[in-house]
Amino acid sequence: MHPLQNEIERLYGLGAQAAQQAGARDTFVRLREALSRGEVRAAEKRDGKWTANVWVKQGILLGFRLGQLAEMEACESFSFVDKDTYPIRHFSVAERVRVVPGGSTVRSGAYLAASVVCMPPMYVNVGAYVDEGTMIDSHALVGSCAQIGKRVHLSAAAQIGGVLEPVNAMPVVIEDDVLIGGSCGVYEGTIVHERAVLGAGTILTRSTPLFDIVRDEIYRSSGEQPLEVPAGAVVVPGSRAITRGKAQEWGLSLYAPVIVKYRDEKTDKGVELEDLLR
Repeated sequence: MHPLQNEIERLYGLGAQAAQQAGARDTFVRLREALSRGEVRAAEKRDGKWTANVWVKQGILLGFRLGQLAEMEACESFSFVDKDTYPIRHFSVAERVRVVPGGSTVRSGAYLAASVVCMPPMYVNVGAYVDEGTMIDSHALVGSCAQIGKRVHLSAAAQIGGVLEPVNAMPVVIEDDVLIGGSCGVYEGTIVHERAVLGAGTILTRSTPLFDIVRDEIYRSSGEQPLEVPAGAVVVPGSRAITRGKAQEWGLSLYAPVIVKYRDEKTDKGVELEDLLR
């Protein structure tokens, strides 16, 4: 058990009265700093299964409860009004995170590993974990508590949703060596397993069935089990016809993500990140 867990759980259980507790902000700041260093995470893989760390998510919510609105500045022309418990995160050269000029923001309490590249403008929210060698492209979002693996490419305008509440819900997970194409959206605790590729415009949610025409299967979320994209799957946007009523008469169809193949040598060459950009 982490040394902060019991105190975070106690303060969270106090509700609005937590702000009156001596040392409450200090406890939260210690958690926020541990998140920023990657020492604690909102979710972790244990025995091959991703699990949410409820107490960490409680601590993040506690930070909003304890915070007061304050003016913040990244520079003279780039200012914000937000809870003072969540200032803008700044990086030093020693951290080896590359933040290209142009309006990007990372909130304190988010972890970006060495060799992450941030192309402007992009945003990483509190509780997110972004591992080594990942590129976050322009207009991409990494939502609160989202877990991003090594050597992932989040292409332009990709949206990785955050799941902060309910506290026991899994955040979105993108595992190692995944390519998320432009304007993709991954939401509601979806897990994209290693080496998968999402073609541009693919949208995945808990209510989205995923059709695998290679293995003749349909993947769905069920109960607390999120939608999972198999390792190495190549997913593209598709559609399925509505076969009854006026919708059939009008020739309507519904959006449907489709696995059209599994990653091979040709796919690897097509999605290879240019090392010179790093």
